[in-house]
Order: sequence, then C-alpha cells, then structure tokens
Amino acid sequence: MAHTHSHGSANGNRTRLAAAFGVTALFMVAEVIGGLVSGSLALLADAGHMLTDAAALLMALLAVQFAQRKPNARHTFGLLRLTTLAAFVNAIALLVITVLIVWEALRRFYQPQPIAGGLMLGIAIAGLFANLLSFWLLHRGSEEKNLNVRAAALHVLGDLLGSVGAIVAAVIIMLTGWTPIDPILSLLVSLLVVRSAWSLLRESLHELLEGAPGHINADKLSRELTRNIDEVRNVHHVHVWQVGEKPVLTLHVQVIPPYDHDGLLQRIHHYLHEHYQIAHATVQMEYQACSGPDCELGLESHAAQHDHHDHAALEGHAHHHH
Repeated sequence: MAHTHSHGSANGNRTRLAAAFGVTALFMVAEVIGGLVSGSLALLADAGHMLTDAAALLMALLAVQFAQRKPNARHTFGLLRLTTLAAFVNAIALLVITVLIVWEALRRFYQPQPIAGGLMLGIAIAGLFANLLSFWLLHRGSEEKNLNVRAAALHVLGDLLGSVGAIVAAVIIMLTGWTPIDPILSLLVSLLVVRSAWSLLRESLHELLEGAPGHINADKLSRELTRNIDEVRNVHHVHVWQVGEKPVLTLHVQVIPPYDHDGLLQRIHHYLHEHYQIAHATVQMEYQACSGPDCELGLESHAAQHDHHDHAALEGHAHHHH
C-alpha cells in the first residue's frame, strides 16, 4: 500500500520538477543576457540564483529517477541516499555563488556602473512570473516529505524575492537614477540565499552522518516501548537513521520469556509502526540482561523504571499462564 503511494508521488514529483526545470533554465538565460546588456548586478545575482535553481532541479530530478531503482546486492537500500547527497551539493553550490555575488556587489560600491532601468524592469517582471510558476509547480509536490523537492522549492522562493528586489531596484533607478540600490539589493538577495542554503546544508549533512530523523527521539522511544509493552524489561543498542525518506531502526529488547514469541515481536513492530511510522525495524529479542560496554546506552534511561516493570511484567507473565 505505502509502496504504491510513494511511487505515485515520485512520478508526480518528477513531472513537476521537469516542468519547473524547463521554466527556470529558460529564464536564467534571459536574466543573464538582460543583466549583461542592462549592466544590472541585481539581475545577475538573480540569474546566479536561478542557475543554482536549475542545477537544484536537475539534481532533484535525477535523484527522484535514481530513487526509483530497485535495491540490489550491492546497494541494499537502492540509491535513496542520492537525493540527500544532491541536496548537500546543492547547498554548497548556493553558498559559493553567494560569495561571488557579494564580492561583485562590494566592488560596485566603489565603482558604480551605469544601468538601463527599463530593460532591467522588463526582465525582472518576466523573471517574477517565471518564479511564481515554478514555485506553484513545486509546492504541489510532496515537498514536506522530500528534502529535494523542498530544496528546489526553497531555491525558487529565494528567487521570487530576488525578482521582487530587482523590480524595486529598477523602479528606483528609473525614477531617481540612484544606481547603488542595485548592489544593495543584490546583497539582500544574497542574505536570503545564505539562510536557506545553511538550513539545507545542516539537514542534509545530518542525514548523511546517519543522524536520527527529527521526529524520533531514541531515548523516548526506548522508554515508551518499556512502558507500553508489559513483557519488555529493557531496550538497548538502539540505532535509528534515515535513508531517503524512510526511517530505519535496529534495537535489542530484553523480554520476559513470552508465551507467544512471534506475537510479542509482532506487537513491538506494530507499536513502532503505529507511533513512529517506522516500517523497517530489526528487533533482537533477548531473555538475559544485556552485558557489555554498549548496554549502558539503554540502561541509564531505564534504570528508574526498572523496579516498576519487574513487578508489572511478572504480573503480566503470570497473567499469561492463567
């Protein structure tokens, strides 16, 4: 069931990404030409931004394509991580381009350039519409789930603001002839870009370093499992990470020898799926207390509940045999 849903959303994402890529690439070229002809840095800043957008969308597109590949003996998770890697590379590219734009803006304060306001205005307005179209296309995707589609939508949102900035700058230049507004606005666009790039960099790096998904707290998960399933005495060796959009979990549980081993295992899996949306969990059941240095990971957080559970679990066990 879940599988067919993710397939459908992947196809939807692919179509939206391809359309947004086409629109963005086209207008990036228009902005580069317009920026060079009119002499506007704000337009070039926006075009630089659109270049990373186009790259972002292309990477997202390739990543969606690769994520569809079936797992094999060599890549047992398939190539789902490519989407995260694409988001990571993307964020770094954004930061590099921002540095270049800031450098050029600072140079322009000392050496102001003449700017053709009318041409700048026309292209900035066209760029705004192109961005609105791309943003609308992407925002209909399952972007809250997919880091890549969200990365692409973030880029386009930054662009939207960039286009608005370029329009404002063009109007000011046409009315007053005050050209420093152009590098000032390109700096503001850069700040917006850095903000989105930084959060994207942090998030993708966290995933690449096998960090736990944001909505899962491993300690809390261990405590709740011990509290809500009577036979579970202790939870340790908990490892939770994310591949693509899927949380993956492995853990050891020390249990009272169950009346129905498979039934208990099924209840644990059901609990993890129900409360944490973890469909892929490997659970090792043990009847002896854990011994070894790594056990501390699980024991500290449960020491407090231990006594309470000895009692509850023994009652549960006795109850089973009735």
